[in-house]
Amino acid sequence: MPLAACITPYEIEVDEGEQLLTIEGMITSGPGPHTVKLSRSSTYGSIYEGVVLPERSASVFVRDELGEITYFVENLNERGTYLSPDNFTGIVGRTYTLNIQLRNGDRYTSFPEKVNIAVPIENFQIQAEEIPVEGEVLNDSGVGVYVDFKDPDGENNYYFWRNDPAVYELNTRPDLYYPPKSLTPEPKPCCYTCYLEEEVGNYEVFLTNDDFFDGLNTRFKAAFIKDDGLRFISTFRVDLNQLSISADAYRYLRLVKQQIELTGSVFDPPPANIRGNMISLDDPNEIVLGFFMAAGEYKERIYINREDLQFRQPDIIIADDCRIVEGATVVPPSDWKP
Repeated sequence: MPLAACITPYEIEVDEGEQLLTIEGMITSGPGPHTVKLSRSSTYGSIYEGVVLPERSASVFVRDELGEITYFVENLNERGTYLSPDNFTGIVGRTYTLNIQLRNGDRYTSFPEKVNIAVPIENFQIQAEEIPVEGEVLNDSGVGVYVDFKDPDGENNYYFWRNDPAVYELNTRPDLYYPPKSLTPEPKPCCYTCYLEEEVGNYEVFLTNDDFFDGLNTRFKAAFIKDDGLRFISTFRVDLNQLSISADAYRYLRLVKQQIELTGSVFDPPPANIRGNMISLDDPNEIVLGFFMAAGEYKERIYINREDLQFRQPDIIIADDCRIVEGATVVPPSDWKP
């Protein structure tokens, strides 16, 4: 009996999948610039799954019901991202439609979206929150942000919260600096404190409707910011946006939330391509992903100090000048007022 035998390889043909146009855009009643992002992503199961390519050099504009047009200009430092003029804001009560024409002439439009009245945040509370990690002695943790607001009476209201980029004091230890491959310290005279802007993001989608609190005062969790050992060493600042969105936008985001929160088990259904409110004007059968939203916006600026937190991650020590961290600067923002 031979110890080895020829094995005929089994060749699997994998569908490359269609490169789907994905559109993410929002205008609000807050100050500009507002953003529309265009990209191409592959369908689930494609060999290119996970590859996202920016859609460049498109013509992008919004039109309101009065016929007023506002053009968005592509950010050449972030291709596929289109920005409104700084002075453009959505007007409460008006409806807006997003219109796009790609380089190849293909045209797309959204269904109309109305800018609703913004509901103000009356108060907020921060809370340190631990997240158990299986097999680890030290839990993950972060800061939950809870907001108080009064829901308008007698109407259906839908809320969505998102963060602007955060800014925080980055504290390092240049006095502990060791040159590479050296056993002798060479302390640097500068710099201990810098300021770093960072996209902190949310690890879940925060939204709700007023089915159970119509016309009442309520408190809701609006954000969670993970503690990475650097952000909360000193002072951290984030702008939280409370957005009054449409029923259609709420339904879309709820589906996104459900998809994100799948447990990851082998018994879960595969990720779905969620259809939004964008359509092709040239091919009604084309699948277009993403959603264009219009919303009333209320912004709350929040400062968090280390002493405000009952539990924090151990401080990460960077034994060097804080300016070596990409994006860090010793000059605080002009509006830094902790």
